[in-house]
Amino acid sequence: MDVEVFEALDDDRTVIRRLLQLYHYDFSEFDGSDVNPHGEYLHRYFDEYWTDSDRKAYLFRVEGALAGFALVFTGEPHDIAEFFVMRKYRGGGVGTQAAASLFGQFPGRWTVRQQLTNPAATAFWHKAIRYPFQEHEQGAEIVQSFIAGL
Repeated sequence: MDVEVFEALDDDRTVIRRLLQLYHYDFSEFDGSDVNPHGEYLHRYFDEYWTDSDRKAYLFRVEGALAGFALVFTGEPHDIAEFFVMRKYRGGGVGTQAAASLFGQFPGRWTVRQQLTNPAATAFWHKAIRYPFQEHEQGAEIVQSFIAGL
């Protein structure tokens, strides 16, 4: 599958907000979060991905269909804040291709973090990070650190 990764513009904000609901729903299995009284998951720092120069939102498409998103901190070190591939597209290389595209757009130092309670995410990142990496536990997270594209 050919994966298109593109920066989400202001017009895409509503799309990302809706996809974040699916992401948080999936993630509630690991962090125990609940929806608010309006039936929604809230996302801290959401608007900053369109106002802060060190934060960017990306969408993934496969054959024109939305397949996921990433929220990326582009400062030093670069950091995948959130990464989501819709279930239909999991296991087929979509996430790995999207991650490779993001790492290629921002050469330099990176960190990627997963909850200790989500070993499937750690297994995914072990495959998706195509650079030598260091890994350590930090609080309730596993963190990979590496240098991409240099």
